[in-house]
Amino acid sequence: MLVLLAPDKFKECLTASEAAKAMDRGIRRNCPGVKTIRMPAADGGEGTVDTLVKALHGRTLTTPVRDPLGKTVRARWGVVRGGRTAVIEMAAASGLHLVPVHKRNPLLTSSEGTGQLIRSALDHGCREIVLGIGGSATVDGGMGMAQGLGVRFFDRHGRRLGRGGRELLSIARIDISGIDRRLSKIRVRVACDVTNPLDGPKGAARIYGPQKGATPSMIERLDRGLKQYSNLLSSLYHRDFSRVPGAGAAGGLGAGAMAFLGARLESGIGLVLDILQMEKSMRNADLTLTGEGRTDGQSASGKVADGLGAIARKTGVPLVILCGSMGPGHEKLYRRGVTSIFPIVPGPTTLRDSMQNTAEHLARTASQVVKLFGQKTLKG
Repeated sequence: MLVLLAPDKFKECLTASEAAKAMDRGIRRNCPGVKTIRMPAADGGEGTVDTLVKALHGRTLTTPVRDPLGKTVRARWGVVRGGRTAVIEMAAASGLHLVPVHKRNPLLTSSEGTGQLIRSALDHGCREIVLGIGGSATVDGGMGMAQGLGVRFFDRHGRRLGRGGRELLSIARIDISGIDRRLSKIRVRVACDVTNPLDGPKGAARIYGPQKGATPSMIERLDRGLKQYSNLLSSLYHRDFSRVPGAGAAGGLGAGAMAFLGARLESGIGLVLDILQMEKSMRNADLTLTGEGRTDGQSASGKVADGLGAIARKTGVPLVILCGSMGPGHEKLYRRGVTSIFPIVPGPTTLRDSMQNTAEHLARTASQVVKLFGQKTLKG
Protein backbone atom coordinates (compact mmCIF):
# COMPACT_ATOMS: atom_id res chain seq x y z
CA MET A 1 0.00 0.00 0.00
CA LEU A 2 1.36 3.43 -0.99
CA VAL A 3 0.06 6.51 0.84
CA LEU A 4 0.67 10.06 -0.39
CA LEU A 5 0.92 12.61 2.43
CA ALA A 6 0.02 16.09 1.15
CA PRO A 7 -1.12 18.27 4.07
CA ASP A 8 -1.43 22.03 4.24
CA LYS A 9 -0.15 23.86 7.32
CA PHE A 10 -1.97 23.67 10.64
CA LYS A 11 -1.91 27.39 11.37
CA GLU A 12 0.00 28.35 14.53
CA CYS A 13 0.70 24.64 15.19
CA LEU A 14 2.58 22.91 12.37
CA THR A 15 4.02 23.84 9.01
CA ALA A 16 2.92 21.68 6.10
CA SER A 17 6.27 19.89 6.23
CA GLU A 18 5.94 19.23 9.96
CA ALA A 19 2.40 17.93 9.44
CA ALA A 20 3.59 15.50 6.75
CA LYS A 21 6.35 14.26 9.06
CA ALA A 22 3.83 13.69 11.88
CA MET A 23 1.56 11.68 9.58
CA ASP A 24 4.53 9.68 8.37
CA ARG A 25 5.69 8.95 11.93
CA GLY A 26 2.30 7.60 12.96
CA ILE A 27 2.00 5.38 9.88
CA ARG A 28 5.49 3.95 10.24
CA ARG A 29 4.92 3.29 13.93
CA ASN A 30 1.58 1.50 13.56
CA CYS A 31 1.34 0.30 9.96
CA PRO A 32 4.39 -1.82 9.10
CA GLY A 33 4.81 -2.49 5.41
CA VAL A 34 2.94 0.63 4.28
CA LYS A 35 4.99 2.92 2.05
CA THR A 36 4.62 6.70 2.19
CA ILE A 37 5.54 9.69 0.05
CA ARG A 38 5.69 13.07 1.79
CA MET A 39 4.63 15.97 -0.42
CA PRO A 40 3.45 18.89 1.75
CA ALA A 41 1.29 21.36 -0.15
CA ALA A 42 0.30 25.03 -0.10
CA ASP A 43 -2.30 27.20 -1.81
CA GLY A 44 -0.01 29.95 -3.12
CA GLY A 45 -0.22 32.01 0.08
CA GLU A 46 1.77 31.86 3.29
CA GLY A 47 4.12 28.88 3.38
CA THR A 48 4.43 28.47 -0.39
CA VAL A 49 8.15 29.27 -0.45
CA ASP A 50 8.98 26.71 2.25
CA THR A 51 6.71 24.09 0.70
CA LEU A 52 8.15 24.31 -2.81
CA VAL A 53 11.75 24.67 -1.66
CA LYS A 54 11.55 21.54 0.47
CA ALA A 55 9.54 19.47 -2.00
CA LEU A 56 11.79 20.35 -4.94
CA HIS A 57 15.05 20.30 -2.97
CA GLY A 58 15.74 23.96 -3.62
CA ARG A 59 17.31 26.59 -1.40
CA THR A 60 16.20 29.64 0.51
CA LEU A 61 17.81 33.05 0.08
CA THR A 62 17.39 36.40 1.83
CA THR A 63 17.56 39.82 0.22
CA PRO A 64 17.55 43.25 1.93
CA VAL A 65 14.53 45.20 0.63
CA ARG A 66 12.35 48.12 1.65
CA ASP A 67 9.28 47.15 3.66
CA PRO A 68 5.88 48.84 3.11
CA LEU A 69 6.96 51.96 5.03
CA GLY A 70 10.49 52.12 3.61
CA LYS A 71 12.42 50.44 6.39
CA THR A 72 15.04 47.87 5.37
CA VAL A 73 14.12 44.24 6.12
CA ARG A 74 15.61 40.93 5.01
CA ALA A 75 13.02 39.08 2.94
CA ARG A 76 13.15 35.30 2.33
CA TRP A 77 12.50 33.77 -1.06
CA GLY A 78 13.29 30.48 -2.74
CA VAL A 79 15.06 29.04 -5.75
CA VAL A 80 14.07 25.64 -7.18
CA ARG A 81 14.57 23.56 -10.31
CA GLY A 82 18.32 24.02 -10.32
CA GLY A 83 18.05 27.80 -10.00
CA ARG A 84 15.70 28.21 -12.93
CA THR A 85 12.58 29.11 -10.93
CA ALA A 86 12.25 31.70 -8.16
CA VAL A 87 9.44 31.44 -5.60
CA ILE A 88 8.48 34.74 -4.00
CA GLU A 89 5.83 35.63 -1.45
CA MET A 90 4.88 39.29 -1.73
CA ALA A 91 4.15 39.33 2.00
CA ALA A 92 7.83 38.74 2.78
CA ALA A 93 8.61 42.24 1.52
CA SER A 94 5.29 44.08 1.42
CA GLY A 95 3.14 42.20 3.92
CA LEU A 96 0.62 43.61 6.37
CA HIS A 97 2.37 41.82 9.24
CA LEU A 98 5.40 44.09 8.70
CA VAL A 99 3.40 47.21 9.62
CA PRO A 100 2.35 47.87 13.24
CA VAL A 101 -1.41 48.27 13.58
CA HIS A 102 -1.15 51.95 14.56
CA LYS A 103 0.93 52.71 11.44
CA ARG A 104 -1.25 51.00 8.83
CA ASN A 105 -2.10 53.53 6.13
CA PRO A 106 -2.34 52.47 2.46
CA LEU A 107 -1.76 56.08 1.37
CA LEU A 108 1.80 55.62 2.62
CA THR A 109 2.59 51.93 2.13
CA SER A 110 4.36 50.74 -1.00
CA SER A 111 5.00 47.44 -2.80
CA GLU A 112 8.52 48.54 -3.78
CA GLY A 113 10.14 45.71 -1.82
CA THR A 114 8.35 43.14 -3.96
CA GLY A 115 9.93 44.69 -7.05
CA GLN A 116 13.31 44.51 -5.36
CA LEU A 117 12.81 40.79 -4.68
CA ILE A 118 11.94 40.25 -8.35
CA ARG A 119 15.11 42.11 -9.36
CA SER A 120 17.11 39.88 -7.02
CA ALA A 121 15.65 36.81 -8.73
CA LEU A 122 16.75 38.23 -12.07
CA ASP A 123 20.24 38.84 -10.66
CA HIS A 124 20.40 35.16 -9.72
CA GLY A 125 19.63 34.14 -13.29
CA CYS A 126 16.11 32.81 -12.72
CA ARG A 127 14.09 32.27 -15.88
CA GLU A 128 10.70 31.90 -14.21
CA ILE A 129 9.12 33.59 -11.20
CA VAL A 130 6.26 32.20 -9.15
CA LEU A 131 4.80 35.09 -7.17
CA GLY A 132 2.29 34.66 -4.35
CA ILE A 133 0.50 37.94 -3.69
CA GLY A 134 -1.56 37.35 -0.53
CA GLY A 135 -1.32 39.34 2.70
CA SER A 136 -0.23 42.70 1.32
CA ALA A 137 -0.18 45.99 3.25
CA THR A 138 -0.61 48.07 0.12
CA VAL A 139 -3.17 49.62 -2.21
CA ASP A 140 -0.77 51.10 -4.77
CA GLY A 141 -1.71 49.07 -7.85
CA GLY A 142 1.79 47.64 -8.04
CA MET A 143 3.22 51.11 -8.59
CA GLY A 144 5.85 50.49 -5.92
CA MET A 145 6.76 47.12 -7.41
CA ALA A 146 7.29 48.84 -10.76
CA GLN A 147 9.45 51.53 -9.13
CA GLY A 148 11.60 48.78 -7.64
CA LEU A 149 12.18 47.55 -11.20
CA GLY A 150 13.09 50.89 -12.72
CA VAL A 151 9.75 52.40 -13.78
CA ARG A 152 9.32 56.13 -13.10
CA PHE A 153 6.09 58.03 -12.48
CA PHE A 154 5.59 61.77 -13.01
CA ASP A 155 2.88 64.31 -12.20
CA ARG A 156 1.50 66.88 -14.66
CA HIS A 157 4.29 69.30 -13.78
CA GLY A 158 6.95 66.75 -14.67
CA ARG A 159 7.92 66.07 -11.06
CA ARG A 160 8.92 62.52 -10.23
CA LEU A 161 6.55 60.89 -7.78
CA GLY A 162 7.43 59.02 -4.61
CA ARG A 163 6.05 55.99 -2.81
CA GLY A 164 2.61 54.96 -1.61
CA GLY A 165 -1.01 54.85 -2.70
CA ARG A 166 -1.40 58.61 -2.20
CA GLU A 167 0.64 59.15 -5.37
CA LEU A 168 -1.79 57.31 -7.64
CA LEU A 169 -4.05 60.31 -8.12
CA SER A 170 -1.07 62.47 -9.13
CA ILE A 171 0.25 60.25 -11.91
CA ALA A 172 0.15 61.96 -15.30
CA ARG A 173 2.88 60.03 -17.10
CA ILE A 174 4.51 56.61 -16.76
CA ASP A 175 8.06 56.17 -18.07
CA ILE A 176 8.98 52.51 -18.62
CA SER A 177 12.23 53.22 -20.46
CA GLY A 178 14.25 52.26 -17.39
CA ILE A 179 12.43 49.01 -16.58
CA ASP A 180 14.68 45.99 -16.15
CA ARG A 181 14.99 44.56 -19.66
CA ARG A 182 15.48 41.04 -18.35
CA LEU A 183 11.76 40.90 -17.55
CA SER A 184 10.97 40.43 -21.23
CA LYS A 185 12.88 37.13 -21.24
CA ILE A 186 11.25 35.40 -18.28
CA ARG A 187 7.86 33.94 -17.38
CA VAL A 188 5.97 35.27 -14.36
CA ARG A 189 3.15 33.22 -12.83
CA VAL A 190 1.09 34.92 -10.13
CA ALA A 191 -0.79 32.88 -7.53
CA CYS A 192 -4.08 34.74 -7.19
CA ASP A 193 -7.34 33.43 -5.73
CA VAL A 194 -9.52 36.52 -5.70
CA THR A 195 -11.48 37.83 -8.66
CA ASN A 196 -11.86 41.50 -7.74
CA PRO A 197 -11.39 44.16 -10.41
CA LEU A 198 -8.89 46.97 -9.90
CA ASP A 199 -11.36 49.73 -8.99
CA GLY A 200 -15.04 50.35 -8.34
CA PRO A 201 -17.46 48.86 -5.76
CA LYS A 202 -15.68 45.49 -5.75
CA GLY A 203 -12.21 46.91 -6.32
CA ALA A 204 -9.00 46.85 -4.31
CA ALA A 205 -9.61 50.01 -2.29
CA ARG A 206 -13.22 49.43 -1.25
CA ILE A 207 -12.96 45.71 -0.49
CA TYR A 208 -9.47 45.40 0.98
CA GLY A 209 -8.59 48.95 1.99
CA PRO A 210 -10.24 48.86 5.44
CA GLN A 211 -8.21 45.87 6.64
CA LYS A 212 -5.06 47.75 5.68
CA GLY A 213 -5.96 50.81 7.71
CA ALA A 214 -7.88 52.90 5.18
CA THR A 215 -10.56 55.33 6.43
CA PRO A 216 -13.61 56.12 4.26
CA SER A 217 -11.93 59.27 2.89
CA MET A 218 -8.76 57.31 2.10
CA ILE A 219 -10.79 54.69 0.27
CA GLU A 220 -12.39 57.32 -1.95
CA ARG A 221 -9.01 58.81 -2.80
CA LEU A 222 -7.41 55.44 -3.45
CA ASP A 223 -10.26 54.27 -5.66
CA ARG A 224 -10.11 57.42 -7.78
CA GLY A 225 -6.35 57.02 -7.99
CA LEU A 226 -6.62 53.41 -9.13
CA LYS A 227 -9.09 54.43 -11.83
CA GLN A 228 -6.73 57.10 -13.16
CA TYR A 229 -3.80 54.71 -12.95
CA SER A 230 -5.82 52.11 -14.86
CA ASN A 231 -6.52 54.57 -17.68
CA LEU A 232 -2.80 55.34 -17.99
CA LEU A 233 -1.89 51.65 -18.09
CA SER A 234 -4.51 51.06 -20.79
CA SER A 235 -3.04 53.86 -22.91
CA LEU A 236 0.51 52.61 -22.38
CA TYR A 237 -0.09 48.90 -23.03
CA HIS A 238 -3.23 49.11 -25.21
CA ARG A 239 -5.08 46.77 -22.91
CA ASP A 240 -7.61 47.30 -20.13
CA PHE A 241 -6.23 45.37 -17.17
CA SER A 242 -8.72 46.77 -14.65
CA ARG A 243 -11.58 44.34 -15.38
CA VAL A 244 -9.48 41.18 -15.54
CA PRO A 245 -10.52 38.93 -12.62
CA GLY A 246 -7.85 39.32 -9.96
CA ALA A 247 -6.63 42.74 -11.11
CA GLY A 248 -7.53 44.11 -7.68
CA ALA A 249 -5.65 41.39 -5.76
CA ALA A 250 -3.02 42.58 -3.26
CA GLY A 251 -4.10 46.19 -3.49
CA GLY A 252 -4.07 46.15 -7.27
CA LEU A 253 -0.73 44.42 -7.67
CA GLY A 254 -2.55 41.90 -9.86
CA ALA A 255 -3.03 44.61 -12.49
CA GLY A 256 0.50 45.92 -12.03
CA ALA A 257 1.97 42.44 -12.47
CA MET A 258 0.05 41.89 -15.70
CA ALA A 259 1.11 45.26 -17.06
CA PHE A 260 4.75 45.60 -16.03
CA LEU A 261 5.75 41.93 -15.73
CA GLY A 262 3.61 40.41 -18.47
CA ALA A 263 2.38 38.06 -15.75
CA ARG A 264 -0.38 35.49 -15.91
CA LEU A 265 -2.78 35.28 -12.97
CA GLU A 266 -3.49 31.69 -11.92
CA SER A 267 -5.29 29.80 -9.19
CA GLY A 268 -2.83 29.57 -6.32
CA ILE A 269 -3.52 25.95 -5.45
CA GLY A 270 -3.63 24.96 -9.11
CA LEU A 271 -0.27 26.59 -9.73
CA VAL A 272 1.41 24.95 -6.73
CA LEU A 273 0.01 21.49 -7.45
CA ASP A 274 1.12 21.81 -11.07
CA ILE A 275 4.68 22.66 -10.03
CA LEU A 276 4.70 19.75 -7.57
CA GLN A 277 3.33 17.40 -10.28
CA MET A 278 0.80 16.28 -7.70
CA GLU A 279 -1.45 14.49 -10.19
CA LYS A 280 1.38 12.17 -11.18
CA SER A 281 2.06 11.34 -7.53
CA MET A 282 -1.62 10.74 -6.75
CA ARG A 283 -2.03 8.39 -9.70
CA ASN A 284 0.67 6.18 -8.21
CA ALA A 285 -0.87 6.14 -4.71
CA ASP A 286 -3.54 3.94 -3.15
CA LEU A 287 -4.62 6.68 -0.74
CA THR A 288 -3.94 10.38 -0.27
CA LEU A 289 -4.03 12.09 3.13
CA THR A 290 -4.19 15.84 3.42
CA GLY A 291 -4.82 18.04 6.45
CA GLU A 292 -5.48 21.53 7.77
CA GLY A 293 -6.31 23.26 11.02
CA ARG A 294 -10.01 23.77 10.29
CA THR A 295 -12.15 22.28 7.56
CA ASP A 296 -15.29 24.22 6.64
CA GLY A 297 -16.98 25.81 3.65
CA GLN A 298 -13.95 27.96 2.88
CA SER A 299 -11.88 24.81 2.36
CA ALA A 300 -13.88 24.25 -0.82
CA SER A 301 -12.82 27.61 -2.27
CA GLY A 302 -9.32 27.31 -3.63
CA LYS A 303 -7.67 25.72 -0.61
CA VAL A 304 -5.36 22.69 -0.67
CA ALA A 305 -8.17 20.21 0.01
CA ASP A 306 -10.18 21.62 -2.88
CA GLY A 307 -7.27 21.40 -5.30
CA LEU A 308 -6.49 17.84 -4.28
CA GLY A 309 -10.17 16.99 -4.55
CA ALA A 310 -10.15 17.93 -8.22
CA ILE A 311 -7.26 15.55 -8.81
CA ALA A 312 -8.95 12.82 -6.75
CA ARG A 313 -12.06 13.04 -8.94
CA LYS A 314 -9.87 12.71 -12.01
CA THR A 315 -7.73 9.82 -10.75
CA GLY A 316 -10.23 7.93 -8.59
CA VAL A 317 -7.76 7.82 -5.68
CA PRO A 318 -9.41 8.14 -2.22
CA LEU A 319 -8.68 11.48 -0.52
CA VAL A 320 -9.06 11.92 3.25
CA ILE A 321 -8.76 15.17 5.19
CA LEU A 322 -7.38 15.12 8.75
CA CYS A 323 -8.29 18.36 10.54
CA GLY A 324 -8.18 20.03 13.92
CA SER A 325 -11.86 20.91 13.73
CA MET A 326 -14.83 20.83 11.35
CA GLY A 327 -17.11 23.77 10.67
CA PRO A 328 -20.22 24.69 8.68
CA GLY A 329 -20.06 23.94 4.99
CA HIS A 330 -17.52 21.13 5.16
CA GLU A 331 -20.05 18.91 3.36
CA LYS A 332 -19.29 20.78 0.13
CA LEU A 333 -16.01 18.93 -0.06
CA TYR A 334 -17.74 15.59 -0.49
CA ARG A 335 -19.04 16.87 -3.80
CA ARG A 336 -15.57 18.05 -4.79
CA GLY A 337 -13.63 14.81 -4.63
CA VAL A 338 -13.03 14.31 -0.91
CA THR A 339 -13.79 10.78 0.34
CA SER A 340 -13.94 11.51 4.06
CA ILE A 341 -12.99 13.98 6.80
CA PHE A 342 -11.55 12.93 10.18
CA PRO A 343 -11.11 15.36 13.10
CA ILE A 344 -7.91 14.45 14.94
CA VAL A 345 -8.78 15.58 18.48
CA PRO A 346 -9.48 12.40 20.52
CA GLY A 347 -11.92 13.86 23.03
CA PRO A 348 -12.90 16.87 25.17
CA THR A 349 -9.87 19.12 25.66
CA THR A 350 -8.82 22.76 25.79
CA LEU A 351 -7.76 24.63 22.66
CA ARG A 352 -4.32 25.11 24.16
CA ASP A 353 -3.86 21.41 24.84
CA SER A 354 -5.14 20.50 21.40
CA MET A 355 -2.70 22.87 19.69
CA GLN A 356 0.23 21.72 21.80
CA ASN A 357 -0.43 18.09 20.88
CA THR A 358 -1.39 18.52 17.23
CA ALA A 359 1.54 16.48 15.93
CA GLU A 360 0.74 13.46 18.07
CA HIS A 361 -2.99 13.66 17.36
CA LEU A 362 -2.21 13.83 13.66
CA ALA A 363 0.19 10.89 13.81
CA ARG A 364 -2.35 8.70 15.60
CA THR A 365 -5.26 9.56 13.31
CA ALA A 366 -3.20 9.09 10.16
CA SER A 367 -2.31 5.55 11.23
CA GLN A 368 -5.94 4.76 12.09
CA VAL A 369 -7.16 5.90 8.66
CA VAL A 370 -4.43 3.97 6.88
CA LYS A 371 -5.34 0.82 8.83
CA LEU A 372 -8.97 1.21 7.77
CA PHE A 373 -8.16 1.75 4.10
CA GLY A 374 -5.46 -0.92 4.23
CA GLN A 375 -8.06 -3.50 5.22
CA LYS A 376 -10.26 -2.40 2.31
CA THR A 377 -7.31 -2.63 -0.08
CA LEU A 378 -6.43 -6.16 1.07
CA LYS A 379 -10.03 -7.33 0.76
CA GLY A 380 -10.38 -5.67 -2.62
